[in-house]
Amino acid sequence: MASRACPCGLPGTYQDCCGRLHRGEAAAATAEQLMRSRFSAFEVGDEAYLLRTWLPSARPVGAVRDRRVKWTRLEVLDGSGGSVVHTEGTVRFRAHYLDRGRPGEMEENSRFVRYEGRWVYAGAL
Repeated sequence: MASRACPCGLPGTYQDCCGRLHRGEAAAATAEQLMRSRFSAFEVGDEAYLLRTWLPSARPVGAVRDRRVKWTRLEVLDGSGGSVVHTEGTVRFRAHYLDRGRPGEMEENSRFVRYEGRWVYAGAL
């Protein structure tokens, strides 16, 4: 996996892009970077990262990903706030997937907040 392209869609390898965040070597600097790293976590199956980057009060109980779904591509459509100087932000995206071989897509406008100094996912708007 070290030399494969990062699932988040940014240039670079998974190892050097979202892999650093998943391994805890770096934290997301922006809401968009966190959203991209969470998409990658869904794609590579890193459920622990997904839970760590969820606002505790909004975190689900139990499994957070459907293992039958293969996430294939991410499009970032819009966003507001969420920079290194903000405490809140939104990112609207479209995620493409295969569900038991059938293609599909989901669109969401996600809300992100800073919690204990780090960006976390607060839920869909």
